[in-house]
Amino acid sequence: MLESLTLTNFKAFAHQELRLAPFTLLTGLNSSGKSSVLQSLALLRQSYESGDLAPVGDRDAGLLLNEELVQLGTGQDVRHESYDDTGPHITFAVRGDGAAAQWTALYEREADHLELFQEEDSEVVTTSVEPSVLLPTLFGPGFQYLKADRVSPQVSYPRSHHAVTTRGFLGAHGEYTVNYLRIHQDEPVAAGPLVLSDASSGRLLGQTQAWMQKLCPGVTLKAEDIARTDAVRLSYSFGSGALASNSFRPTNVGFGLTYVLPIVVACLSAKPGTLILLENPEAHLHPQGQTWMAYLASAAAASGAQIVMETHSDHVLNGLRLRVKQGLLSTDATAVHYFRRKDQTSEVVSPVIGADGRLSEWPEGFFDEWENSLDQLLD
Repeated sequence: MLESLTLTNFKAFAHQELRLAPFTLLTGLNSSGKSSVLQSLALLRQSYESGDLAPVGDRDAGLLLNEELVQLGTGQDVRHESYDDTGPHITFAVRGDGAAAQWTALYEREADHLELFQEEDSEVVTTSVEPSVLLPTLFGPGFQYLKADRVSPQVSYPRSHHAVTTRGFLGAHGEYTVNYLRIHQDEPVAAGPLVLSDASSGRLLGQTQAWMQKLCPGVTLKAEDIARTDAVRLSYSFGSGALASNSFRPTNVGFGLTYVLPIVVACLSAKPGTLILLENPEAHLHPQGQTWMAYLASAAAASGAQIVMETHSDHVLNGLRLRVKQGLLSTDATAVHYFRRKDQTSEVVSPVIGADGRLSEWPEGFFDEWENSLDQLLD
């Protein structure tokens, strides 16, 4: 389990340390740094998967800014505004899994591969240690990063044996989710908070349908291959038995169901000790569905996965608070960080969820728009 992340001279942050928990919730105004936190972890993972975190032959170790998970541009796009060549370099420090690791990159304005080097005064040496051994939560199997621009409803979806079977990866946009569900639909979901008792079965497809029905009652789904093609098909139906509807293409159902499907599958298929990064999972969902999204992520965290979620939804926040009050997660198993801009950098306020579900503080701008509007309506 990752315990903390420290960013120095990276995008919105001059220097910021964040506590990470089994369920970490990131919120705040737009362009305040929330996505940068997820991107920093995805950048390290991306650089590891490409083999760039460690030197190979005559190739220098470095951070690969543009690949499958994130496309960050060049050095000038990722350095903090107040970066000074005489001050700290671009640095990422992670603690967790009983270890500490730090990566320091040399700023190059036009480079999309930032060279890593060992600072003389650093107590942490990482280039000589296999990252997946050092930090298995971040670099081990089962990692998922689902971006806000997830795959839209389509007639067909790509089939990738390497992504789904070898890597167990749903795609940064969730594009391989349908194929993953097709292949793994009969695998059991580990007993515990993730298993809904009213599902048709305890297997992945049955549990996926049960959680999807919390968002849209009566929905069922089917994932199947399209013969003699490199594509798979998803279809939705409503009702059951003699009252079941015809099958519908995702393009005729709407954004909500298809948009949330990768989140449901990622949480249900997560193994203990794996990391799931989620951007705005509540988008296109009714408020009730947003609350159930928090319930799902809380169940995944309670089952041993680590969730880092960016959200703009007070329903997601309240869903997490309810699960703490109900005893599914302890207060220590949650971390809430509110991001806001201050001059050239971002600052973070971290309210604590108490055992009763209440927050230790409610800073200005932190999900207070309803109260502000209500005051005006009652004036």
